[in-house]
Amino acid sequence: MSYTIIIYSEGDYGLKNKNQTWFIVSMMLIAANLRLPITIIPPLLKTIEKNLGVPSSLIGLITSIPLVAFAIFSPIIVKVAKKLGNELTVFVFFIILIAGSYLRIIPAVWAIFIGTTLVGIGVDSGNVLVPAMIKDHLPNRIPLGTGLYTLSMLAIGAIGTALSGVFITHISLSATLAILSALAIGALVVWIPNLRSNTKDNSVTISNPPKYRTVWNQRVGWFITLYFGLQSLVYYSLLTWTPSVMESHGVSSIVSSNILTILQLSGLPCSFIVPYFAGKKNGRKFLNTFLIIGYVLGPLMFLLNIQSTAWLVIISFLTGFGSGIAFNEAIYFFTNKTTNPYQTAEVSGMAHSAGYLLAAFGPVVFGYIQNLSGTWTMTMIIMAVLSAVLVTTGIVINHHKPIAE
Repeated sequence: MSYTIIIYSEGDYGLKNKNQTWFIVSMMLIAANLRLPITIIPPLLKTIEKNLGVPSSLIGLITSIPLVAFAIFSPIIVKVAKKLGNELTVFVFFIILIAGSYLRIIPAVWAIFIGTTLVGIGVDSGNVLVPAMIKDHLPNRIPLGTGLYTLSMLAIGAIGTALSGVFITHISLSATLAILSALAIGALVVWIPNLRSNTKDNSVTISNPPKYRTVWNQRVGWFITLYFGLQSLVYYSLLTWTPSVMESHGVSSIVSSNILTILQLSGLPCSFIVPYFAGKKNGRKFLNTFLIIGYVLGPLMFLLNIQSTAWLVIISFLTGFGSGIAFNEAIYFFTNKTTNPYQTAEVSGMAHSAGYLLAAFGPVVFGYIQNLSGTWTMTMIIMAVLSAVLVTTGIVINHHKPIAE
């Protein structure tokens, strides 16, 4: 394996520094579209099943398909970015995202599945490359950039779920998808000025270069991947099936949709809470405590036959806060356990690939388990156990040295 060093000119650095404000704004718009095309789907599943005739046994695939796309394309995106540059790669793949989003408005089963696949491929470029670009464009403001990145992703994703639930009760499925996909077009347009600072890997190989070790052969890289995969598996499984769990207790679909929105919004403060507390000894105890309450106990609390909206709000808030901690810690590990932007992109690509491959099984397998058992009990217990493994993995990562170069 050959290794190269990227050499930037003084002008490159000056341009990146000059455009920091624009980069932050456009990065937030890109981040806003990294969950939105996925989170708008759960409130639409029943309509999709009814209108398009998708079998109930396959409906969970609509949530899992983007995760499979993440798993397959994450390593490919890292290689493409080395050839085209991070900024141009995101631009190209966002065109694919938009194409997939509007393909889904065609009222046909094939359009939903193919469109969702394209959406997953497009979204993955931002998932993998934005953390690396934050490290590159904002080297002295990484906590701020990371916080705004996750805040935009989580906030717009949650708002999208709420709007999706409202729109589908008043307009058609196609119109709902078309309206909620428009933000991606705006993000693509605003991203264009960043192409001026696009940097290809026109690196030079110097004699006796440093021997960088691939993250795929390092234990901490696999721990980060396991952590990312577990938090994704639990999150997307909760996102897909929590409304169904509540409806099995007699909660109306509109209330369950709103509760799911609260669950997502509850994680927003974690965008800044996690970077602040993650490096502190007592802060770690605080984060782990709420991670256990939210992610380990949260799924179990949804098993209770509760129809009180007030109690459901409390449970969803605690669960959402736990999910916010889990996700933001995963992003924190990408930048905190690496030493340069390329390494950040590589570990991000690894985590998104193997991690999302693990997560892709969640919605489908848990739906299958529910069909076999007739209840959600076993599904939620398994989620709680996996969340306990997640907490343990996070503790191991925090005590581990950074990825070696």
